[in-house]
Amino acid sequence: MRLYEYEGKNIFSRYDIPVPKGSVASSVEEVVKKISEIGLPAVLKAQVLVGGRGKAGGIKLVRNIEEAKHVSEHLFKTGVKGVPVKKILVEEAVNIIKEYYISLTIDRSLRKYVYLVSSEGGVDIEEIAASKPEAIHKIYIDPLVGLRDYHLRRVAESLNLDPENSKKIQIIAKGLYKIMTDYDADLVEINPLALTDKGLIALDSKITIDDNALFRHKDLEESLSADPREFTEEEVIAKKHGFSYVSLEGDIGIIGNGAGLTMATLDLVAHFGGKPANFLDIGGGASAERVKAALSLLLRDKRIKAVFINVYGGITRCDEVARGIISALEETGIRKPLVVRLVGTREEEGRKILEEAGINYFINDDEAAEHVVELVKNL
Repeated sequence: MRLYEYEGKNIFSRYDIPVPKGSVASSVEEVVKKISEIGLPAVLKAQVLVGGRGKAGGIKLVRNIEEAKHVSEHLFKTGVKGVPVKKILVEEAVNIIKEYYISLTIDRSLRKYVYLVSSEGGVDIEEIAASKPEAIHKIYIDPLVGLRDYHLRRVAESLNLDPENSKKIQIIAKGLYKIMTDYDADLVEINPLALTDKGLIALDSKITIDDNALFRHKDLEESLSADPREFTEEEVIAKKHGFSYVSLEGDIGIIGNGAGLTMATLDLVAHFGGKPANFLDIGGGASAERVKAALSLLLRDKRIKAVFINVYGGITRCDEVARGIISALEETGIRKPLVVRLVGTREEEGRKILEEAGINYFINDDEAAEHVVELVKNL
């Protein structure tokens, strides 16, 4: 999950990382009001999760109210790179002396955190890496050892700062590490970190949270309901109910329990000439409520012509799966061809529930996959 710049800066402020005075606005009128509080000149920054925002006109310096009205109206109306702008961050303009780059991310090959630090900030780190790789300094942190003072000193030494700002960059670097660990982040980045007449200030923020850890950050998880960001509506529903979902290009909906079985089910459908519409893994020990949410999601998908549910119950109870299936059909009122292969724990109870509802089931997954493909071909 990627955070907007203003969300990242709110977090920065709580971790002693200096940011410009600013506030977020959702309309032209609010932009004008925020400027009256912050003062002129001001910087208007479209809150969108796209790269190259500045080059695309998403960041503008304004020197008077009329200019602010014109710029904000244009951003709200046209968006940035085809992405709608719903919020604009209004910030005070600062006097930039020099720009630096600093981030903390994960080197998965070494299984370590790594600071990336450069005295050439303000441009894409990929550009620096390609043109001047020697300009990027890497400071690795073993998570079993944790952050130590010598890591922070190396960060400061990499930027050749004066003693006062050397102390400040160490405080900032320490804050990045705390954010990284407290928020289960994959990336915490400041680009640029500006040296101004007021000292070092984070002019931008980029924070990416590990999706698998969102359950530990309920405030962020709940914010997805109001603003899905880069997630589709289906992915937001999946996260809410605790199953894994990936959209594909076919017309046969797939539900399995366990990533391996679900992938194998996709392969079976493709083997018999069908095209899977999705990957949906309800996981081990899925409750009837989770099954209901998963099937309801596929039933409402207009692309899907039939649904194939393939469950091998270990810790997942077949009767729970069956109850979830019935609940989804009753709640949505949508009827699509449904093929169920149900084997494992409490399978007799599960089959009885399905039989009473008039739903046929299979024991052999090959036969079930071939059957659902034929059903779709004959529609």
